[in-house]
Amino acid sequence: MDIVEFEPEQYAFTFGGRPPQLRVEPGTAVTLTTEDCFSGRVRSVDDLPSRVCDLSTMNPVTGPIEVIGAEPGDLLAVHFAAITPTRDWAMSSTFPHFGALTTSHQTPMLHPALEERVWRYDVDVAAGTVTYHARASEFDVVLPLDPMHGTVGVAPAGGEVISTLTPAAHGGNLDTPELRAGTTLYLPVNVPGAMLSLGDGHCRQGESEICGVAVEAAMRTTIVVDVVPGAAPDWPRLENDDFLITTGAVRGLTDANRIAQYELIGWLADLTGLDRLDALQLVSQTGLAPVGNMVDTNFTMIGKLPVSVLGGRRPYDGVHARLRAAAGQLAG
Repeated sequence: MDIVEFEPEQYAFTFGGRPPQLRVEPGTAVTLTTEDCFSGRVRSVDDLPSRVCDLSTMNPVTGPIEVIGAEPGDLLAVHFAAITPTRDWAMSSTFPHFGALTTSHQTPMLHPALEERVWRYDVDVAAGTVTYHARASEFDVVLPLDPMHGTVGVAPAGGEVISTLTPAAHGGNLDTPELRAGTTLYLPVNVPGAMLSLGDGHCRQGESEICGVAVEAAMRTTIVVDVVPGAAPDWPRLENDDFLITTGAVRGLTDANRIAQYELIGWLADLTGLDRLDALQLVSQTGLAPVGNMVDTNFTMIGKLPVSVLGGRRPYDGVHARLRAAAGQLAG
C-alpha cells in the first residue's frame, strides 16, 4: 500500500466551509502532521496562552481531506495506524474561565477564577514516556506516553460550519483518550467527499480532561481511510480489538451519557439480532461509561462494550480488522 504524505500549507479552524486540501481514494494511507492546540505558540512556562494566543487560532486541524466517492449517508472509516509526537516537549495549562472546576460563562460563580498557569512536559518517544514537573514544588512523575487525537471530524450536514473547539455528531473536539493508534473511528458522511480533518494531538489525557487541557503536542500521524456505503451512524463510533465504543456530545453529562448508551444498545441489537430490552440488559451488566470531556462547549460521554460478548460478530464486515492489517503492513 502506498502512503500519501500530506504537509499542510495552512491549518483549518472549522469543520465545514473549506475546500479540500488533499483528495484520496478509499483504502489510501495518509501520513500527515498536526500542530498543537496552541498553534505552537506556548513553548515555555512563561508563555501564558491569554498573552500569546488568540481564540481564532486555537485548536488547528489538518485538512480537509476529500475521500473520493464518499457520499452523504455513507460511513467513513478512519484507522489510526501511528501517532507520534514530533517534539521532545509538550505543554498544558489552566485557563481562568475554562475547565470543570472554575467559574465560567456557562457556570458563573462569585469566587475568582483559577490562576492561569503553564506546565512543560518532557517527551521521550524512544522511552515511551512523558514527564510531569510540578510548578510549586520539586516533584516529578514519569508517565507512560499514550498519544491520541482530541479532534477528528468531517464536514457537518446542511452546510453548517462548526468551530474545531466543539464536539457534536460530525465528530470534532471529542477529547476522548480512546482515539489512539490501533483504533478505527467511524464517522457519518454528510457532504460529498466527507471532508475529514484532524488535530489536537495529546501525549496523554486523563478521562474527563478535568483542567480543560491535556498534554498538548504536535504530531506525525498515519491514518488509513475507507468508505462503507449507506452505513452512516448517527454519532461517531469507534472500534478497537477489545471494545465497541460509542459517543454522545451535548452540553450536560446526563444527556451525553444517554446518547452514548442508546447508541451502544442499538449497535449491539443490530449486530446480534437481540431485542432492545435484551440488549439493554447485556449492556447494563458488561458496559463501561468513561467520560471523554466535561469542559468543552459540548461534553462527551463514551459507551464501551467488550467484543467478547458478541459471539464473534464484528461490525461493517470486519472493516476494522482489514484496516488494522493494512496498517500492520505499513509498519512492516
